[in-house]
Amino acid sequence: MARAQGLGKRYIKAFFKGFFVAVPVTVTFLDRVACVARVEGASMQPSLNPGGRQASDVVLLNQWSIRNYDVQRGDIVSLV
Repeated sequence: MARAQGLGKRYIKAFFKGFFVAVPVTVTFLDRVACVARVEGASMQPSLNPGGRQASDVVLLNQWSIRNYDVQRGDIVSLV
């Protein structure tokens, strides 16, 4: 019984160590490199939301290219 409690404490400790490392890394990545956005409506048809679906598309916005001014013709740009 005592061994199971010690094992549970080790797992909880390892979880929190991983959590406190993963959260700042994820926040920094989403803030500086890329972020996830949802596209709704007909404004981007036919590229996104084809066929007039009511569902929304999820896209990954590359923020790194904008910082390097690496935008080319045909790219979709999002303004926030």
